[in-house]
Amino acid sequence: MNKALEKKFIGLLEEHQNIAHKICRMYTYDADAHKDLFQEITIQLWKAYPKFRAESKFSTWMYRVALNTAITLYRKKKRGVQTLPWENFDFKISAEGYDSTLDDNLKLMYSAIKELNDIDKALVLLYLEDKPYTEISETLGISEVNARVKMNRVKTKLKNILNP
Repeated sequence: MNKALEKKFIGLLEEHQNIAHKICRMYTYDADAHKDLFQEITIQLWKAYPKFRAESKFSTWMYRVALNTAITLYRKKKRGVQTLPWENFDFKISAEGYDSTLDDNLKLMYSAIKELNDIDKALVLLYLEDKPYTEISETLGISEVNARVKMNRVKTKLKNILNP
C-alpha cells in the first residue's frame, strides 16, 4: 500500500478511534481484552481499507467493520482466534488515553447492555451515538423499520433489566 493511502488511513483512524474503544468497551470485560480487541479491529480495518469506496462515511464503514470483528471474535472465542502479531504492521497510531472510570449509573447501564445479544448491543451503541436510523440500518444491514422496531424492543429489555 502506498504511503499516501497509509497516511490517510492513520489520520482517519486516529480521528475516529473512539468508535473502536466504545465497541471494545461493549464487548469486553477487562483492560487486556479491550486492548486485544482494539488491536484486532485496527488490523481488520487496515486490511479492509483498500476496499473502502467512500460510498458511506468513514465512521459508518468503521462501525460496520469493528462491530463485525467484535461479534465474530466473541462468537468464535471458544474455538480460539488467530490474530496477526501487531509487530507485523509498520504503522502505529497514537492512542488517546482511555479512562475507564465512570459514574455508577453509567456502569449500571453498561452492565445491562452487556446482557443483551450481540446485535442488540450494536444497535444500542449506535443509538447512543445519536446515529440516525438510516445510518444504523445501513451499518447493521437491516431495514430502517426493523431497526426502529428492534430499538423499541431493546429499550423494553433494558428497562426490565435495570428495574426488575
